[in-house]
Amino acid sequence: MSELSRVHLNALRAAEAVGRTGSLKGAATEIGVTPGAISQHLIGLERQLGHRIFERSATGMLPTPFGEKFLPQLTEGFGYLDQALLAARKRDESVLTLSVAPNFASKWLVPRLAQFSRLHSDIRVRVEATTMLVDLDASDVDLAIRVGNGDYPDVAATFLAPQQVFPVCSPDHAKTLKAPADLMAVPILRDVNSVIPWQVWLDKFDMKEEDLPEGYTFSDGALCLEAAIAGQGVMLAWQFLAQDAIAAGQLVAPFPGCQPTGLAYWLLRSERRRPNAAMTAFSKWLRDEVASSFPA
Repeated sequence: MSELSRVHLNALRAAEAVGRTGSLKGAATEIGVTPGAISQHLIGLERQLGHRIFERSATGMLPTPFGEKFLPQLTEGFGYLDQALLAARKRDESVLTLSVAPNFASKWLVPRLAQFSRLHSDIRVRVEATTMLVDLDASDVDLAIRVGNGDYPDVAATFLAPQQVFPVCSPDHAKTLKAPADLMAVPILRDVNSVIPWQVWLDKFDMKEEDLPEGYTFSDGALCLEAAIAGQGVMLAWQFLAQDAIAAGQLVAPFPGCQPTGLAYWLLRSERRRPNAAMTAFSKWLRDEVASSFPA
């Protein structure tokens, strides 16, 4: 008789989740049940195994010596199950699913996808525009593009470009901006959800963000960009957002140079899945396109 037939799979799943999250609540949220149900699973599993897996403490659920040996094997086993289930979906390798932030997608990537299609007419790209984190091991997402510091545990991360910011405005507004201090006389457009403050760019001019005038605020960088194109003020943009509008003459960068934010754009994929032909082709095309758009 298989050892698996002696225990409940849901109990094993509960123990593995508690071991990974360190708490009953974290495991319950992940699995979609109550903490009480997780606790009952653990009690039953420990009884069936004849070993304590966790010690309950004020700081959370701490593995016992037995648990320290048992839980990593359990996590590895569930990883293999995940891979088996993914394989069972019979992935169509002619379809590449890409997760990318909406602003990056609409303002830079989508206008260039036709070029990729001309080179690789046998690959269909499906774009999921979201800033939410994705599980590249368990989801059907093949590749993701994210902005960050490169700290992506258990993920294969390829550097694309540093994130750089600079003010942009309409050509008419640019005529009034001869020096950074002139920003004090124009409306400042702000993206309230941006993690990059104006201060990142202002520091090199010994200026303070709180001294800048108020202008319209938006919850989206693309909307902020459209307001700048419409002549409603000056916004702090980044290269992938503003490049095409500047090339089209809709926007101007009134001051030379740009300021790195300390973050970068990264292309991410699962380390546990071997890249297929579509992933390899898109990765190369994207790196080449970024390099030609923003030469070092």
